[in-house]
Amino acid sequence: MEVVRSRKILLDTNVFIGWLNDRRDEGLAIGRGFVRYLSAVVLMELRIGAGTARGRREIGALLRAYDARGRTVAPDRAMFDAAGDTLRRLKAEGREIRGASLVSDVLIAHTARSLGAAVVTRDTDFETIRAVLDFDLDLLAA
Repeated sequence: MEVVRSRKILLDTNVFIGWLNDRRDEGLAIGRGFVRYLSAVVLMELRIGAGTARGRREIGALLRAYDARGRTVAPDRAMFDAAGDTLRRLKAEGREIRGASLVSDVLIAHTARSLGAAVVTRDTDFETIRAVLDFDLDLLAA
């Protein structure tokens, strides 16, 4: 999928991992034309997977760059409340909701929605979330 430029985007963890590991989707990660936001939830997931000193340094540099532009965002109390409702609706549709990954994805979706930003990801769980929550999604090819 071609992501429309000059719009607000919130990159999911898997997009950052692809860029950090092998510079995949470099235009999305650092190219011109997008207003990018870094979710604190994505930052947490990146920190979990940073097993090397180099990886931790790269994530630190990424965080500093987003902080310098005032574009590091975290879900507030209202978003956690709304995420609980979203998870309840997913559960009512038969979806297993106890996994940390789905909870994180719901928080990312609510954060992007509050910003008027699209979630850019390869994770198809976001399509499931869209069944119960209206938000912009750019699902990249796997």
